[in-house]
Amino acid sequence: MFIGEYNFSMDAKGRIAIPVKFRCALGKEFVVTKGLDNCLAVYTKEEWTKIAERVSSLPTSQANSRAFSRLMLGGAMDVRLDSQGRIVLPDYLRQYAGISKKVVIAGLYSRLEIWDEEKWSAYKKQTEKNSNDIAEQLTVLGV
Repeated sequence: MFIGEYNFSMDAKGRIAIPVKFRCALGKEFVVTKGLDNCLAVYTKEEWTKIAERVSSLPTSQANSRAFSRLMLGGAMDVRLDSQGRIVLPDYLRQYAGISKKVVIAGLYSRLEIWDEEKWSAYKKQTEKNSNDIAEQLTVLGV
């Protein structure tokens, strides 16, 4: 289970450290892909296999299914921890998420999200402002 919020800086080579408490659960190799809300999503190989199977089974006859498959599957990259617990974020993923230097890694139970620090701050502020409305809407789902 991944929980918590951690701040890091990306170096000039596009490397970021993965929080120590997440490294064991992630393993040496895992997947980073384009996430929703212009963040990056990080999955263990096991979790990624489940997601990829579901996404790849979406009907290709529907434009939204094709678009989502391209975002998630086409945007994915296998990454490997180096000896210092860092990964290299490919340029296309950094551009997608607007990451330039400072990043936030947020643990969201079965995945991590990597955000540009300023975008995370703005997103979090907006979400916290609307938290009561969001909670009311989730009540319908039994949350």
